[in-house]
Amino acid sequence: MDDEQIIKMYWDRNEQAINATDKRYGTYCYAIAEGILHNQEDAKESVNDTYLEAWNKIPPHRPDIFKIFLGRLTRCISIDKWRKKTAEKRGSGELPRVLEELSECIAPEGNPCSEMEKKLLNKTINDFVRGLNHTEQKVFLHRYWYAKSVRQIAVQYGFSESKVKSMLMRMRKKLHERLETEGLL
Repeated sequence: MDDEQIIKMYWDRNEQAINATDKRYGTYCYAIAEGILHNQEDAKESVNDTYLEAWNKIPPHRPDIFKIFLGRLTRCISIDKWRKKTAEKRGSGELPRVLEELSECIAPEGNPCSEMEKKLLNKTINDFVRGLNHTEQKVFLHRYWYAKSVRQIAVQYGFSESKVKSMLMRMRKKLHERLETEGLL
């Protein structure tokens, strides 16, 4: 079943949309959630929450790219779950390091942005990632979208950890410069 058929099922309020979504994108959503939470049960719960959130958002929202829509929902839900779980116990894991690394490039969280500025920031980052070579894109996304550790990325691509760290540092620097050039910092 393709994305348009699944989205139509959501619009028709057909509960089989959830099963179709799980069959097509369950593994994808789980990988995102598990990469952030590092806990199977919490990841499964986040994926189920993603399906509920999709059910609540479609309609009225019609996603342009269903996979990205689901990925974004899963990521936000998983990060919220991670924040709640670590509120009492400031924990380990990759997410704090990932967020800290990106804070070098992006404006502080309390910085008020208009909706237009947020869209421009999103477009600029997407354009930046598309401008990277294939390997850099994969490394960037594995680190900053899936929250994988430097070690996991190094093993996956057969690089040394220091190579991955220096690649990420150079990409963050380029992103920072791009955001400054666009007037987003």
